[in-house]
Amino acid sequence: MATSNDLLNLIKQRSVIEFLADEGCFAANIYARTKTVYGEMSISDCAVCKSVRIFKREDPRETILRDRKRSGRPLSISNTAHREKVECMIRANRRAKQKEIADEVGISKERVHDIVTIVLGNRKVCARWVLRQLTVQMKAQRKDMCTQLLER
Repeated sequence: MATSNDLLNLIKQRSVIEFLADEGCFAANIYARTKTVYGEMSISDCAVCKSVRIFKREDPRETILRDRKRSGRPLSISNTAHREKVECMIRANRRAKQKEIADEVGISKERVHDIVTIVLGNRKVCARWVLRQLTVQMKAQRKDMCTQLLER
């Protein structure tokens, strides 16, 4: 996986390639110059040639240095409707299994797990889904119980 430093380096190199292509430099010369400046982190010669072709063909105002969004499966299927259904199912039955919830809602077990743990902030304790953080009401109730026990 590329780090943010790698992505920044890539954007810098694409900017240099665009500039030199606008000046009329050939792809081989651009590759040699980027290789001397960036060393091992430089873009390959095939990528330089492809970028030069793209930059010379397109309108400079429309040239995008970052990668364009690609079509395909979305990163997350967990929308608000799914989140609400999962939350209602967990409130109705704290012992609900991820597979049961996934079958009922119509999403994968992994998505259910992400919704339950990350979005809703629950975790599994003794085969029950329990909130990770106490609400203000729960804290007040515990405080009252503790003071009652101390008074005894």
